[in-house]
Amino acid sequence: QVQLVESGGGLVEAGGSLSLSCAASGRSISSYAMAWFRQAPGKEREAAARINRNGGITAYIDSVKGRFTISRDNAKNTVFLKMNSLKPEDTAVYYCAAGPSVTGTLERSYDFWGQGTQVTVSS
Repeated sequence: QVQLVESGGGLVEAGGSLSLSCAASGRSISSYAMAWFRQAPGKEREAAARINRNGGITAYIDSVKGRFTISRDNAKNTVFLKMNSLKPEDTAVYYCAAGPSVTGTLERSYDFWGQGTQVTVSS
């Protein structure tokens, strides 16, 4: 089992930046691909950013490309999401997830989830 705890969410003005962290415990995340999902009110949960086990492969949805950066530190059992140039449409609850493959884009592709952290971007 892997326990995931997100932190770093909050309220920021449009154009600002936030950095999210996901601290894992129970098992090493080096065995897992990791992802940051987000879910806005009334919308489906989407995989905003994904990273493979060693950090050599990352993937992003089009709407965050060039603005978000996912990274990981396996030695510290932590995953990060740096978000720049934030927009009101980035407002959502952000979830950290662990799964077997970086190719997974659906919720069912990930086995372990954090409780989420709220990100609110004001216009």
